[in-house]
Amino acid sequence: MAGNSFGKLFKLTTFGESHGVAIGGVIDGCPSGIELDFEAIQNELNRRKPGQSKIVTQRKEPDTVEFYSGIFEGVTTGTPIGFVIHNTNQKSKDYSHIKDVYRPSHADYTYEKKYGVRDYRGGGRSSARETASRVVAGAIAKQFIASIKINAFTSSVGEIFIDKPYQALDFSKTESNAIRCPDEATAEKMITKVEEIKKLGDTIGGTITCVIQNVPVGLGEPVFDKLHAELGKAMLSINAVKGFEYGSGFCGAKMTGSEHNDLFNKDGSTITNLSGGIQGGISNGMDIYFRVAFKPVATVIQKQDALNSAGEIVEMQGKGRHDPCVVPRAVPIVEAMAALVIADNILLRRQESRDW
Repeated sequence: MAGNSFGKLFKLTTFGESHGVAIGGVIDGCPSGIELDFEAIQNELNRRKPGQSKIVTQRKEPDTVEFYSGIFEGVTTGTPIGFVIHNTNQKSKDYSHIKDVYRPSHADYTYEKKYGVRDYRGGGRSSARETASRVVAGAIAKQFIASIKINAFTSSVGEIFIDKPYQALDFSKTESNAIRCPDEATAEKMITKVEEIKKLGDTIGGTITCVIQNVPVGLGEPVFDKLHAELGKAMLSINAVKGFEYGSGFCGAKMTGSEHNDLFNKDGSTITNLSGGIQGGISNGMDIYFRVAFKPVATVIQKQDALNSAGEIVEMQGKGRHDPCVVPRAVPIVEAMAALVIADNILLRRQESRDW
């Protein structure tokens, strides 16, 4: 299996399966001399881990990260940083009923057809548990680019949307509720909706908005490595993501050029920011903001038709511990992938110019 690495200079390779002994990763290219805050790294993992509230999967994993290399006396050495997160609460028997069945909208069918074998226990490598390794790497990337602020939050669940621009939100309130929505009134509605869906044995999707602030001018490598293209790839690599838009996104397609153009101020900033902080694939110093769409979790606790390995349509029902809505636990994952992209592009920019 290829495709287990992300990044060019600040590079992450992940390994492991959902029901294996451990998951983990190797971060290659992290600069030396970064004094790490290990409590902050663990806090990022705690934001993603299962069992943290009644509206997420009740799998209980401490998700404690152990570092094996690349760090000496709390400071990065510039050598590869190796780490693992042990799996401690697998219940593989919950998946025995799908050993020979391909679940609808999962990776079961495609994995088996491509590789000739699949780990049916929680999806194996296709499980979103792999993203815990990304969160570790993203937490370190955040500390490398400490002056750049990355804030993601739940902006919709089903048909319930925040009706305010991100500039009107207080990001410090994102962690104040289980759904990770900084607008308290909207958060209550979202949580109620997820609880209703959970009782039905069903799932629901939503969106996450991410805002990156204090980004310097000049990040991005046209033509094929535009900054928004790298962010898009990063987000679309996250499990359950079905869409990505930045700046004006699809709404911009409804506008005229005179409406959409961001006119300049004398200092090079722009009066509006429909470009989303990126022009020509290069950051322009304005806020970068984008939205990521997550589908409903494919495992539902309802009976559905499925295909088995004998080519028969059979009835199956989801079992085990699953998220009724993946969005709140995906917020730190979105932030982590954004941090990896920015960190990588900072290093690429340093290669081009000695003044960075």
